[in-house]
Parts: sequence; C-alpha cells; structure tokens
Amino acid sequence: MTRVDFYILEESRHDRLRLACHLAEKAYLSDMTVYLNAASPTQAMQLDKLLWVFRDGSFVPHRCLDRSGATEKCAEAVVIGCGEDSREHHGMLINLASEVPEIFSRFERVAELVGRGAETRANGRQRFRFYRDRGYSLNTHRM
Repeated sequence: MTRVDFYILEESRHDRLRLACHLAEKAYLSDMTVYLNAASPTQAMQLDKLLWVFRDGSFVPHRCLDRSGATEKCAEAVVIGCGEDSREHHGMLINLASEVPEIFSRFERVAELVGRGAETRANGRQRFRFYRDRGYSLNTHRM
C-alpha cells in the first residue's frame, strides 16, 4: 500500500517549492523515481528552474512532461507535470496541487506538502481526510 507523508510547513522561512526540491533530490539519491505534481503550468516552470539552483552543488536531472499525450519513456529519474500520466515513475509522488491526483495509488510513496496559508491548510485537511477515509497509514512531519 502507498505510504503517505504530510509535510506541514509551520514557519515562514520554509517554502513548499524548495521543500519539494529537497525531497526530490533525496529520493533521486536513493535511486527512486519521482513525479513532482505541480498545481499549475506556471508552478511547474518554477520547479524546473528551482531544481537547478535550490542548493549549491546540487544536480537533479529532471524533465517537464507536456500535455501532448506523448507516450515515450522518460529517462530522467525526476519528472515535473500537472496531473499528466507519470508513465514509468512509480517511486515517489510529490504533490503540490490542491487535490489528490488520480494517479496517486501507482506510487510507493506520496509526499503531500501543506503550506501556511488558510486555503492551503484547508486543502491539506481535505487531502488528509481523503487518504485516512480510504485506510492509508498517514505520517505527519512538522517543518
């Protein structure tokens, strides 16, 4: 069964996108494939840029998926998309969207990132209830 971890950002010095990059790097270094599920194409572009510079000396090979429906296999261990089919990526899903992606159960692990804003917290609670009501074991990490 998919392991679900909620990362609750409690201090303003923490940023959801930077945390997503750190989690992606950690998973990549552990030989796990990663699908970064962005909330929007704009956020996907921000993640694409941030993965190059979020930490000095880091390199996380990645690629953005497009919405063309292309079915080619993605060689990169980390892909960024907005709900597209993750193809071969079944290791870790890092969700930045406000809803649970339909593809979540394909992954070994799901990381739900919850920010400080009222709307983000409310959406996070809804996602928490979604997983809990379906019997998933939930882990919470306060950052």
